[in-house]
Amino acid sequence: QVQLVERGGGLVQAGDSLRVSCAASGLPFNKYLMAWFRQAPGKEREFVAAISRDYTTFYTDSVKGRFTISRNNGKNTVFLQMNTLKPEDTAVYYCAADLTVGRPYTSIDEYDYWGQGTQVTVSS
Repeated sequence: QVQLVERGGGLVQAGDSLRVSCAASGLPFNKYLMAWFRQAPGKEREFVAAISRDYTTFYTDSVKGRFTISRNNGKNTVFLQMNTLKPEDTAVYYCAADLTVGRPYTSIDEYDYWGQGTQVTVSS
């Protein structure tokens, strides 16, 4: 059974930092592109960041310079370091895994597996 388990969400104030993690099991972690998506109440799930099997990173414009995605293949874990958090970053953050090469990594439909999410709330 494939499992992606997110941890590290919480309540912080604007300007603070937070790191969320996603521990994967049941899949060849080093073969997957890993990504973070987020979804606020009443809104569509949106792409945040991704990191390839070769450690290339991708970010949505709104988080560039503030968020950093990384992975530790030895621990089968992907991280998202979030700095200078803003209220508009408030959402459930989801970890996702994608094995397919050559598809749009920003698309929700591309991903094979999803975690259950971790809540990040940023107060003003």
